[in-house]
Amino acid sequence: MLKLGILSSTKATDMQAIIDAINSKKLNAVISIVISNKKDAFALERARKYGIKYVFIDSKGKEREDFDKEVANNLQECKVDLILLIGYMRILSLWFVRNYINKIMNIHPSLLPAFAGGMDKEVHQEVLNYGCKITGCTLHFVDESIDCGPIIMQKAVEIAENETADSLKEKVQKAEQEIILKAIDLFDKGKIKIKWNKVKILQ
Repeated sequence: MLKLGILSSTKATDMQAIIDAINSKKLNAVISIVISNKKDAFALERARKYGIKYVFIDSKGKEREDFDKEVANNLQECKVDLILLIGYMRILSLWFVRNYINKIMNIHPSLLPAFAGGMDKEVHQEVLNYGCKITGCTLHFVDESIDCGPIIMQKAVEIAENETADSLKEKVQKAEQEIILKAIDLFDKGKIKIKWNKVKILQ
């Protein structure tokens, strides 16, 4: 069974879809731990509600790598196979990325490389300000650059005439949940391969 570790600073809405898929036996996985750098992140409450181990790690006054080593210690204790960044508002240290190469997936609320670097609703507002007709989400492996790792999956979302950042966020999150669940299943089955910084999905 695939052991997942989730890092989140927010509500971790997409995590709910993972929990539901696990509970309905649609995913051969378990969330072994949820870690947050925000004490009041709803991700921790979501974990508590479902009896999932959760940890708050305070980042104040700590070097980025030192903080990440604390996170890694917790992940190692739970023997995590795959790390998911869901609304995680921190940039990972090079040490962390290199220690978990091709084992960290991040969901980004745009069709990368467009609108890279932003987070949450600010990305959706940028998309609307630019007058885009289509946006979407990207699931990618994390490498040493921000939002530039090998793309695993993308899903497009059409933008309506009267769209707001809030309504667009809701539509994009549904797409995010769909591709996250697919990717977790493919990873568990060993069907995601990386060559020359490109992801190939095996049939």
